[in-house]
Amino acid sequence: MEKEEASRGESGHVVCGSWIRRPKKVNWAIIARAAKRRGSSSPALLHIFSFDPITTSLSSSPLATHELKESDGDPIAISVHPGGDYFVCSTSKGGCKLFEIVGGATGVTILAKELPPLQNAGLQKCMAFSFDGSKLATGGVDGCLRIMEWPNLSVILDEPKAHKSIRDMDFSLDSEFLATTSTDGSARIWKAEDGFPLSTLERSGDENIELCRFSKDGTKPFLFCAAQRGDVPVVNVYDISTWKKLGFKKLSRKNASTMAVSLDGKYIALGGKDGDISVAEVKTMEIYHYSKRLHLGQTIASLEFCPSERVMLTTSSEWGEMVTELTVPKEWKEWQIYALLFCLFMASVVLAYVFFENSDSFWKLPMGKDQRRPKISLFGGSSSTPAEDHNKWNLDL
Repeated sequence: MEKEEASRGESGHVVCGSWIRRPKKVNWAIIARAAKRRGSSSPALLHIFSFDPITTSLSSSPLATHELKESDGDPIAISVHPGGDYFVCSTSKGGCKLFEIVGGATGVTILAKELPPLQNAGLQKCMAFSFDGSKLATGGVDGCLRIMEWPNLSVILDEPKAHKSIRDMDFSLDSEFLATTSTDGSARIWKAEDGFPLSTLERSGDENIELCRFSKDGTKPFLFCAAQRGDVPVVNVYDISTWKKLGFKKLSRKNASTMAVSLDGKYIALGGKDGDISVAEVKTMEIYHYSKRLHLGQTIASLEFCPSERVMLTTSSEWGEMVTELTVPKEWKEWQIYALLFCLFMASVVLAYVFFENSDSFWKLPMGKDQRRPKISLFGGSSSTPAEDHNKWNLDL
């Protein structure tokens, strides 16, 4: 099931989007729009929308809106802190902006904050918070890699020659490693704690590594890298204990423009340059969901799994933001598990009662000529009739 959000033509095209995790499994989405400069001009905007899991759609009107200054330019990329209270936005005129999300159901406000280490850092292509929220990494088009502690923003690494130009990055589940890819097809692994370069991933001569995502289920220590092997797009799998390639799998027909792994680590998704998305189960690496031309003829700019639902948020410059319900196997809800356990308990009680009532005939035990099988009520009390009780009382007298 696929749902496209209504076009909001009061501003420029959509640049990117991301989910915001809130308490009690509530999810919001932040959508960044470029400035509209033709006709009736409008500034670049940051919108926060609520998400309805029943209708699988975003709200028709935003919970909060923030206008970027003309001096900031257009938004380029967004990274939301795992706590859901902060996000960082890189801009086209250099540097990054920090924003705090204040409020709740009654009202939401986006407050701009100072971010000194990245205020004049240049154009940042990608950003990522570590899974535990203790670190922030940014990658510039100039190839500079920065890793900072959060929230004090102490600089751990400032490497101007990490790559020719950084294309993608991702932290491991334990926040110990950072993987980065370059526009020249190379990929490197860094120690997040001190910024030490650990390894350069192996690749064949005609292979270009483009995107990277770590596994997130806690049991499979893998790194997935979308790569281009000649004219064939593949997903390489690396063992993070040795950084050796374990194999590869073809999951999409055309080049991938973005990549994501679900929060529970069960699914991996690729967004294509032709507007398609492919979702595969990590355990089998088999396709479970495929949306052809979801963003018809447009490169998918951002793609992200919903934190608590089997739903995907995608964006493109032409078609805006879309929320897509994934056709993957349904999972048990907590109340369904308790209901099943209750039914099994009641079934065991009924079986025990039936077994007791028929135990003599079952075991074929011999009985005396005048011997009667006693009647016992499962729920207590006497099971004899009033007449039987009266006769017994007369005999006793």
